[in-house]
Amino acid sequence: MLSQNAKDCIQRLELPYPAVAIRMCFEKPEVPHYDGPPCAFCQFLKYAQDTSKSFYVTVEDDQCYGKMVLGMIDKPPVTASGQAGYDFGCYQTPMGCRQLYQKLPILEKGTIRYVQYAPVSTCDFDPDLLFFVTDLPQADILMRATSWVSGDLWESKSSPVISCAWMYAYPIISGKCNHITTGFYHGLKRRKAYPAGLRMIAVPFQKIPEFIYALEHMDWTLIAFREDPESQAELTRCMEHWQEMAREVGSHVDLR
Repeated sequence: MLSQNAKDCIQRLELPYPAVAIRMCFEKPEVPHYDGPPCAFCQFLKYAQDTSKSFYVTVEDDQCYGKMVLGMIDKPPVTASGQAGYDFGCYQTPMGCRQLYQKLPILEKGTIRYVQYAPVSTCDFDPDLLFFVTDLPQADILMRATSWVSGDLWESKSSPVISCAWMYAYPIISGKCNHITTGFYHGLKRRKAYPAGLRMIAVPFQKIPEFIYALEHMDWTLIAFREDPESQAELTRCMEHWQEMAREVGSHVDLR
């Protein structure tokens, strides 16, 4: 479960959209059922941000195919044939789109019956995903926190359609954080869920402990971007030390 200190740390980011915790459940959560109109899976996140409610959704609430990538239903034959992606103009041929359905990350069928959403500020469960929607400079801080401890490379894995597969299923399956940019993806764009150019960042449960540790301990503004005299003096000292180290092996450092 997220500590209060972790919640306070995320709150300090002053995100334009509240961070959301998500849990995939077999048993029904002890929170109210989603009380909005049926919509696409990508819109539930925005509903949680707009209302600050904790709620769960079921397969019946989803009018798109987030339910497919969560293993709630089989791949529908007509959609999986690539016809929809072709008719939308996202692919040159149905076969091009069909390739996507050969490669989609899909969670184990029948293991998820409910999906719970809650603002991070009121989350009282162990999240399977932490979800962020933001712009710079907060996105810079969040992404650095995903690699500050582990050194993991930043990856953005996605596709023109079914972007929910890469943000909700892929991080859990791979154990990797993923990030995409709003405005690129057909469903998100068509439904006007968010303005274009924002970063959507998903942090899976495997990475949450080190991610929170990084947020709590790393410098949010790196020393090279701080203009106070103390920071500038320390950076100069570090650079001089690099040169001393380099001279010991007959080399030099060109960083400035």
